[in-house]
Amino acid sequence: MTDVNLGFVGLGVMGRPMAGHLAAAGYRVTVYDLNRSAAEGLAAEQPQVRIADSVRDVAAASDIVFTMLPSGKEVRTIALGSESGGGNDGLIAGFRPGGLLVDTSSAEPWLTTDVAQRLRAAGVAMVDAPVSGAEAGARAAELVFMIGGADEDVARAAPLLDILGRRSFHLGPIGSGHAMKSINNLITAVTFMATGEGLVAGKRYGLDPAVMTEVLNLSTGMSWISQTHIAQRILSRRFDDPFKLELMLKDIEIATRVAEDEGIDMPLSNETRRLWREANASVPPGSSVSELIRTIETANDVEITPGR
Repeated sequence: MTDVNLGFVGLGVMGRPMAGHLAAAGYRVTVYDLNRSAAEGLAAEQPQVRIADSVRDVAAASDIVFTMLPSGKEVRTIALGSESGGGNDGLIAGFRPGGLLVDTSSAEPWLTTDVAQRLRAAGVAMVDAPVSGAEAGARAAELVFMIGGADEDVARAAPLLDILGRRSFHLGPIGSGHAMKSINNLITAVTFMATGEGLVAGKRYGLDPAVMTEVLNLSTGMSWISQTHIAQRILSRRFDDPFKLELMLKDIEIATRVAEDEGIDMPLSNETRRLWREANASVPPGSSVSELIRTIETANDVEITPGR
């Protein structure tokens, strides 16, 4: 399948290693990022990578284009073009009929379905395939994909997703993957806050948070947060997870809107949204998601540090 030409737009923390894996697998990959140095760095590492001057050029050179962007708003602009450009500066202007867009961003499903409909009118298919696994999963090609789209379109994307990840789940029609990703991150956000509050309470009582984390990881309180975040980012006092707090809040907002649109009452989730909004307002823009724990520490004048 390496005779298929690929494109990749968005070479950030996740996108750059993902594009690199596709190139390393033997595909010709045309890339674009607003930060041209990111594209140049990847091209220097991978001879299969070509740098485009615009997203339209990416689509013109590609059969299948991947996007990995901050939200559905950016995906919509990249896919359909900007108002100032009259739509002629988007992927849609460069795609040939039969093209496929695979959006791996965490995006709003209602925007995704709108973009997919407009692409379909131009003869271009779309699959939403957001990921779980964070930066480490992207670098190790061990991402988990949550997929929405028509069966035939998902089948075209599947061999490429197999290069990038360890599991893929087809959840339903277009938008389903993005809905699942937001729900996954909502659950993670609830767990993140509960874990932080529990560790603060234990520290104040006289327990050692390092030992508490070990207990959680062997007990029913175990989670991805307790296994991969507390010792690594909090007890170490690094607070350096590359995922931004504002992006987690964005996913919480998406999930709660999905629930509201479906008439589902979620009081715990709504309270979580309120608390994450407060946390986001109290930290500088672009802060790490790890800073959520620091806001809990500050509110209680307790630091989650090793020792009783």
